[in-house]
Amino acid sequence: MTNNLKVQRAIKDISQEELARQIGVSRQTINAMEKAKYVPSTVLSLKIARFFDVRVEDIFTLEDTD
Repeated sequence: MTNNLKVQRAIKDISQEELARQIGVSRQTINAMEKAKYVPSTVLSLKIARFFDVRVEDIFTLEDTD
């Protein structure tokens, strides 16, 4: 799974720490997601999409190999 979480953060001009605080996770979780080392749960994906006011598919993309 790939994502454009870093791009979405840049658009809103917020740090990993701020995003983490807003959605209730650690900054390390945000960092791991951005580096594709952690795949978020459905609930977490929905929280992130809601925060950015976009669809889940606008942030996360399922790869053919997933």
